[in-house]
Amino acid sequence: MLTLLKSYNLITEKLGRFYLTELAQEHLVDSAEWCLEPYIASQKNRSICLDMLKVLQTGEPISWGAEKDENEWAIAMEKEEFAESFTSAMDSRGAYLAPAFARSVDFSEYSRLLDIGGASGIYSAAVVQIHKHMTASVLEKPPVDKATRYSVNKREMADRVSVIAGDMFKEDLPKGFDVHIYSNVLHDWDTDDVKILLKKSYDSLLPEGILLIHDAHLNAEKTGPIEIAEYSVLLMSSTRGKCHSVKEMEDMLIDAGFLNIEVIQTVGKRSVIKAKKNSA
Repeated sequence: MLTLLKSYNLITEKLGRFYLTELAQEHLVDSAEWCLEPYIASQKNRSICLDMLKVLQTGEPISWGAEKDENEWAIAMEKEEFAESFTSAMDSRGAYLAPAFARSVDFSEYSRLLDIGGASGIYSAAVVQIHKHMTASVLEKPPVDKATRYSVNKREMADRVSVIAGDMFKEDLPKGFDVHIYSNVLHDWDTDDVKILLKKSYDSLLPEGILLIHDAHLNAEKTGPIEIAEYSVLLMSSTRGKCHSVKEMEDMLIDAGFLNIEVIQTVGKRSVIKAKKNSA
């Protein structure tokens, strides 16, 4: 939320402290001549405002931990009709983002890709379709792996994109791959969980392998882009994650052991952070 307020130019950060900008002092202070507080406060009892207040007060996403709903979702994922609906939802976003992602990276020196938490597998499909020498495997937790297989089979790509059932947090990542991708995955998890996944990738990647993080990233100063700051607040309300900044990701990658980190812009305010495992 502080990042969003910075992107709106309502607060500024200096040495770890936050201060009102001139714009905020002009419109968000009771004593200001042009104060907008009464207008804004008129919205405070709307359900979306109350939900966000609850998230801020508890530190818990509003849709997290609803055991009944989670069980129903898991059972529904085993049904072909729901699986098709779910994977179609993932594909509708990936249809625009995945080809741009696949074209943004030079895969000429690599051959085997592991798509971690890859949902419908659309990013793997785009990579192997554009880079004919590549093969891919999608790692998904049951029962989502069934939806992944459904989507891969529907695309008639099962000969080049396989599906591995597994839990990325509870199990070691499969070995034998020289490329790992996390596409729109890390934003669902907090910093500690992201660090765990990055270390798992470093440990299981082949020497000289690369890690690709395709996501909506904030800039290094965490002042925007505004669209990503807004998306980050949306994620906060429904997951344990947020949009991480490129600086945060770089620091975590270095801590995990990665080298040669670069940021590649794609489309839709998305970017790929590329990092390389050393040869040891």
